[in-house]
Amino acid sequence: MTFFKEFKEFAIKGNVFDMAVGIIIGSAFTKVVNSIVADLIMPVLSIFIGKINFQDLAYVFKEAKLDGNGNILSAAITINYGNLIQVTIDFLIIAFCIYLVVRMFNKLRKKSENEQDGTVSTPRNIELLAEIRDLLKEKK
Repeated sequence: MTFFKEFKEFAIKGNVFDMAVGIIIGSAFTKVVNSIVADLIMPVLSIFIGKINFQDLAYVFKEAKLDGNGNILSAAITINYGNLIQVTIDFLIIAFCIYLVVRMFNKLRKKSENEQDGTVSTPRNIELLAEIRDLLKEKK
C-alpha cells in the first residue's frame, strides 16, 4: 500500500476531522477557561492573597542599576515565579474541566452501549445484528 493510499484511508475514516474539531474546540475552550481564571477566580483569590496579578511576583537577587537620568545600566537579576503560579492555576482548572467533560462522555457512552437500557433507542441495524446473534445462539 502506498503512502498516499494509507493517508487517504486515514483521512476518510474521520480521524483527521475528529482531531481538527478537537483542536478547534480546545483552543476555544482555552479562551473560556483563561477568562474564567482571569475574570472570576483571580479576583476572588486576590482578596485573600492581596494581589490579583501573580505574573508580577518575583524574587530579586540583584536590583537593576540606574544612572542619574533613570536609564538602566545593568538589568535586575530575578526569579519570576509568579507566572509559574498563574500558569499552574490555569492548567489545574483546564485539567479539571476536561476531566468533567470526559467523565460525562464516558457515562453517555456506557449508557448507549447498555443493551438492556430502554431509555436510549438503539439504531435499527444494531437491533438486527442483535437478533441475528440471538438466532445463531439458539441454533447451537
